[in-house]
Amino acid sequence: MLLGVFCDKSYIQLARSQQVSGDSELDREIRRVMEKGINLEERKRQVPAISAAFSRYTDPERARRLAALCYLKTLGTFFMPMDLAEIALAETGGHGLSGKAVSEKGALGVWQMMPHRAKSHGYSPNEMENDEKCADAAVRELAGKMEMAKGDLVKAKKFYCGAGPDADAYEVKRRQFRKEILEELNKERLNQAEMTRFRDEHHS
Repeated sequence: MLLGVFCDKSYIQLARSQQVSGDSELDREIRRVMEKGINLEERKRQVPAISAAFSRYTDPERARRLAALCYLKTLGTFFMPMDLAEIALAETGGHGLSGKAVSEKGALGVWQMMPHRAKSHGYSPNEMENDEKCADAAVRELAGKMEMAKGDLVKAKKFYCGAGPDADAYEVKRRQFRKEILEELNKERLNQAEMTRFRDEHHS
């Protein structure tokens, strides 16, 4: 059963960098990341691992697209791509990460936004079929849960589902999916280390 999203508080406004004359959008994105002290390279390293984890539940092309969205939509926030990815898997991994997924309670899209929550983030319920808009709403929703959780990211992720037995079951699933992504990330790191060792041995 898909799990819905419940929250009565508005989301925290995502940090915005100051507009500087002559800056490109890329410059502004980089500044937003750097201002929060988040390693951009670490973010990039997570993308292939997320894509590999997603590909267990959907086709490779869609897995890559959704992994890229997890990266892009968390730029300039306190969240890492993995944070958004594990929520997607917990919400709709069992339904092929489908943008058309609808729960019994009416939650919509890959990140399972309730219609009234989608509207609170500036989107119509129908727009939750659009992965990019659903991902954007999910980041805003998670930011609101961070406020509720007083900055505790683990609690915020649980609050993303709600409270009670459903939220407890959701949390178990989320942690399992996070483990899957971390396993893929470790594989990537081991592969990179092996490639580096091989290159060094044959160029020394």
